[in-house]
Amino acid sequence: MFDRTDAHITTWAIAIILFVIALFLLKSGNKKATKIVQMILRVFYLLIIATGVTLFARHSDFDPALYGFKFLGGIVIIAMMEMVLVRTNLNKKTGIFWAILIIAFIVTFYLGARLPIGWNWFA
Repeated sequence: MFDRTDAHITTWAIAIILFVIALFLLKSGNKKATKIVQMILRVFYLLIIATGVTLFARHSDFDPALYGFKFLGGIVIIAMMEMVLVRTNLNKKTGIFWAILIIAFIVTFYLGARLPIGWNWFA
């Protein structure tokens, strides 16, 4: 099961959808629904980390530095997603967190596509 990235990609794709839904719910002022979606999103954060750790443990021998950097990028993405939601809920500025989130996502996605168990778009 963990020789491929299907479970990992599915969990982060669902997490991105839940993140967008939580943002829309926050903007619309629906606090109760936002709380529910955010709790489900946090479960998906754990699933992303679990599938990522499993893939890292099984495949990091290809290039430990790049896989480690990708792993770190994934943790930064999760942290920034959470910071954007929390600070949006508190009506605080989120610009820097959005910038870090977008940059980390681009770098992490590039590494995921470039590394051997990725899609090899850049090989």
